[in-house]
Amino acid sequence: MIREDIPPCLIFIDKEGRWVHKGLEMIRREIIQLFYQHMEIDPHGRYVIHLAGQKCYVEVEDTAFVIQRVTLESREQRPERFLVWLSDDTRETLNLDTLYVGGENVLYCRVKDGRFPARFQRAAYYQLAEHAGEERGEYFIFVQGRKHVIRHLD
Repeated sequence: MIREDIPPCLIFIDKEGRWVHKGLEMIRREIIQLFYQHMEIDPHGRYVIHLAGQKCYVEVEDTAFVIQRVTLESREQRPERFLVWLSDDTRETLNLDTLYVGGENVLYCRVKDGRFPARFQRAAYYQLAEHAGEERGEYFIFVQGRKHVIRHLD
């Protein structure tokens, strides 16, 4: 049973990463970034913003973080690592060991030192898929001499 001691923020994040407050899309990036910086997931799996001594939870359609773009960084013409651009206007190295396919064949990974799940937008999915391989029904990304299997959650 979820305790209702934390009030709702009246904010909704859709599966594409758009923030909506009381039916209107939020467009002030500095406010959205501030909320992202103060977001956590509580023990009940709710996204909670803890700011200025107050807490409220955010309704999230799928994940709060969305991967918008993927690039492969190479050195001396050898693939080294993938960078992902996130919906909070940050970028980070993709942890390939956290890749998994969820419901409706949507690709996910973990971001922010593994604290949050993130959903790949379609364009980002295709950017990463260019580097994917398949062997006996198993999909993987091969980089730095290592095969990273993409898990499939059923």
